[in-house]
Amino acid sequence: MVLRCTKKLLDLLRLDPGPAVASCDEDWYANVLVLDRRECLLLTHAATLFSIFEPGLRVGDLRSTRDFVTALVGRDLREEGCPAGTFGDLRREAFVIAKTADRRVLGCMNDMAFVCELAVGESGGLAGLDDRALNRWLRRNINSVRDYQRPIDLVRERLAG
Repeated sequence: MVLRCTKKLLDLLRLDPGPAVASCDEDWYANVLVLDRRECLLLTHAATLFSIFEPGLRVGDLRSTRDFVTALVGRDLREEGCPAGTFGDLRREAFVIAKTADRRVLGCMNDMAFVCELAVGESGGLAGLDDRALNRWLRRNINSVRDYQRPIDLVRERLAG
């Protein structure tokens, strides 16, 4: 599993990315958003744009980055009725933290970050946010970079095929 982190997240974690790793569709991208004066994580699968917004991130959550990320992916796959192995066995794959590589994925994540910011504002802050509903919305939002298909549909195609 390659977790591609934005510079902001690498700085927050005080990590240097490992050696350059070729990008692929199975990479996960991570960015930290500051909303309502708290850090939040936006995690996105490159091929499907299956995304997870996790509010109220603590740096301690990311000390065991692999465990934290795989737990989030597993939780949200269950919520969507998808098997844990939808994206492979993330707990057993080699784990590498790298710099971001695909500008199209980053562009989509910037759009998602804007939606998250609006949702937090409309909810009166993170305390009033229904983050599960926001996550469901993110996975059902059409993305032009993936031929106007919803991320959850791309995940289901992957399972069917």
